[in-house]
This record gives sequence, structure tokens and C-alpha cells, in this order.
Amino acid sequence: MNRYLIATCFALLIASACFAVDRPNVLLICVDDLRPELGCYGVDYISSPNIDALASRSRVFNQHYVQAPTCGASRYTLLTGRYGHHGRTGNDALFKRMATMQSRPDQVPPSMPAWFRDHGYETVAVGKVSHHPGGLGGPDWNDPSIIEMPRSWSKQFLTSGPWQHPRGWMHGLAGGEIRDNASEMDVFQAVEGDDSIYPDGPSVDKALEEMSRLAEGDKPFFLACGILRPHLPFGAPAQYLERYKKVKLPEIPHPHKPTGKTTWHGSGEFMNYNRWGKNPNDDAEFATEVRRHYAACVSFADAQVGKLLDRLDKLKLRDNTVVVLWGDHGWHLGEHAVWGKHTLFEESLRSPMMVSYSGLPAAGEQTDAIVETLDLFPTLTQLCHLPVPDFVDGVSLQPILDNPDAAGHTAIAYHGKATTIRDKTHRLVMHATGHVELYDHRTREGETKNIAASQAAIVESLNKQIMARGFAPTLR
Repeated sequence: MNRYLIATCFALLIASACFAVDRPNVLLICVDDLRPELGCYGVDYISSPNIDALASRSRVFNQHYVQAPTCGASRYTLLTGRYGHHGRTGNDALFKRMATMQSRPDQVPPSMPAWFRDHGYETVAVGKVSHHPGGLGGPDWNDPSIIEMPRSWSKQFLTSGPWQHPRGWMHGLAGGEIRDNASEMDVFQAVEGDDSIYPDGPSVDKALEEMSRLAEGDKPFFLACGILRPHLPFGAPAQYLERYKKVKLPEIPHPHKPTGKTTWHGSGEFMNYNRWGKNPNDDAEFATEVRRHYAACVSFADAQVGKLLDRLDKLKLRDNTVVVLWGDHGWHLGEHAVWGKHTLFEESLRSPMMVSYSGLPAAGEQTDAIVETLDLFPTLTQLCHLPVPDFVDGVSLQPILDNPDAAGHTAIAYHGKATTIRDKTHRLVMHATGHVELYDHRTREGETKNIAASQAAIVESLNKQIMARGFAPTLR
């Protein structure tokens, strides 16, 4: 019997004892491609009243970093609490984990939802929580024989609506339009109608239905709801774009393509869509329109967050629920001449994260402590009075929740053949080829000036920390 199965059996034996403890519910809200560009992060031109209200009752993490600037690999670390070693650095990371579970189950520890489920929780996922909305594989991501996260969720849902199937929902526009050829689908859109005309509408309605059902159960619940927008293409009901038609957006910082070797790319995902022959890197008016539509999608996502929180309050569950809002990575809106994610620059790796629960000391105060996505697994187990697993790479954020001035730790991320580490002052990027990038965030140049050649001691110190976390300079 492998050690993870032994741990699961032991968890089941002690689960009944855990019922004696007042165990809170968990509401995990995952938002796709969300930049930390919200009112609660000091941005006054974005309308995000619902997230801002949650922030006023939360510990807001100003320097939260994901482990990978791509959906699947970032969600892998969220849901497992582990770095993406051994090639689990792409969108197929959780499917690779599934394959290992089938061939070598002794090498795969429980996921976060599995850990909660093994300790007496009902675990439910709605929308895009793992990489595939609904959590299934196959050509249209709806094959029930291919489960992205086996033995994790009590139930998992994706309400496809007019988008036919999860693959269609994932890149859907108004009224059931599905992306077959990106070049024939507009990169942004705003259509008159209510929230139901875009994919998040029916999906969040299902999450509300499940929350009401769970409230009537006799178990604590772990409900994860994945909100798609502001993922490409940038489509939202016209009412949300209306808010931004007269808003003056600030200039794009450092909008030029970097010189020298970096993780810059040509924004292929964005550029593949129909752009009416325009390029935001040389058309300022078009760039502004793209940014307005992204902002509209943020406000649309914020409205969905509001629905979830309103239902939580109507069910009188707020005081016994830990609420987490988490962005799966950032997104460039022209910085470094990139329109997308998939870089190891700050814009791709920094995302919003906030944790709210009854009794949070100094609720509403923010922290500048550096933290990582994989810290959420041990944090939530501690907040819910469950055993903290010994197989996770993250650490509990309870000290920072208790005191916003408490120290954080360095943050690791990876993509392609490069690894990066961020501390309070610097970012180091190590490429498989041996090329090194080092940026000083205390300077105005920030991540536009590579100082690696003149700062060998800092490069060596930070690289040793990368190695200490189990990463070689080359990711294989």
C-alpha cells in the first residue's frame, strides 16, 4: 500500500473527529487572465466594486506571484500545492499528473480538493477551475472517461449553454459563437444583452445553484468557481463597456520591445484573432480600444463575483466561509510590446489574491509580503482546522493573515526553458542556454534594464535559491 493511500485511509479515520471542530466552508473564486488592476489595488479607472468590497474584508496580497504564466500550469500549482517539476509546466500539467496516477499512483499525493474531500468536505467545481472547464478531456473536453483530476471533486460542472461543449465555452462570444478559426473571430466584442449571452453567465448561475444546494447539506463544502473573463477574446455585454467609453486610460508603461534576449514573444495568441488589420503596438487608438474592452471584461467578471458573494450572504454563510479570490496569472496590455501572458516579466506573473474570513485580524489591510500561489493549499487547510499536508511545496500564510507586516518569501516561476525568482528588490531569470537576466525593482528602469553583467554576486545568490527549491537552471 503506497504512502499516499495510507495517508488517505488515516484521514478518513480521523474525519469523524474533525466534525467536532467548527470547520468553515471554502469559496474559491478563480479568475482567468486577471491583472492586479482593480480599485482595491489602487487603480481608479477600473470599476470593480464587488471585488473591492471583498478586499475591504480581506487580506489583500499586493505581491502574489504565480508559478507559471499559463493557465494549466498555474492551476496545477494551485490545486496540488506543488511546483511543476518533471515537465509539468504547460497547460497539460494536470493531465500528465492524471497519467502518472494511472501508472504510478504511489508517486502522486492528493490534490487540494481531494485532501478536503478525504477530511469530510463536499468538493464541487463549476466553470474553469482546472485547465479544462468541467475537468474532462477528449476532443471537445466532454469525455467522461478522461478526468483531469481523478478522485478530487464530489461533483464538477460546466454549463455549456449555446456554446455546445466545454471547448466551445472556453473561447465563446455572444450567443453561442465558438472559436473554430481564431482569425475569423473578433479579438474583442460588446453586444447588447444581459450576462447570460456570454459564457460566464450560465456557468455562474450553476455555481449559485450549487451553493444553495450545499447550504442545505450536512457537510462543510469546498466550492470552487472559475470565471472565464477577462480571457481572450475580450467579449462582454455592452453595458460593461459603456463604463469606459469616456474614461481616459493612463499611458502604457515601457511599451517597447526589449533589447537583448528575454522571454518576450510576438503575442501569437492575441495576434491570431481578427484585428481588422490593426496592430496595437503601432496603432495607439486601437491599443486603447483593446484596453477598454479588457476593462469591460474585468467589470463583467467583477459582477459575477458580486453574484457569488450576494448568494453567500443571502444564505447566511459568510461568517462561516473562507473566501479566496485568485487570479491565475497576469496579462500584458502592451508592456514590453506584448499583448498576452507567457513571459517571465512581472506583468505575466503578478496577479490578484485575497483571503477573507470571519475574525481576520486587521481586515482590509494589505500586505506587501511576497507569496506564491502554492501557499494557498497549506493556508486553507490550517484555516479549516485540517491536518496540514507534508507533501506540499508551499507554506501557510497564516502569519501574514495574523499580521500584514509579517515577512513573506521569494517566489519561483518558470516557462519554456527558463526559470525566474523574485525577491523584494530583484528578479533573476535563468535561461537553459546560460543567458541571465537580472532586474532591479528599486530603479526606475525596473525590468527594462538587464544588470546581470555587473551584479555577479546577486545573480549567484538568487540562483542558489532557485537550486535550493529543486530547480536546475535548465528546465527539462
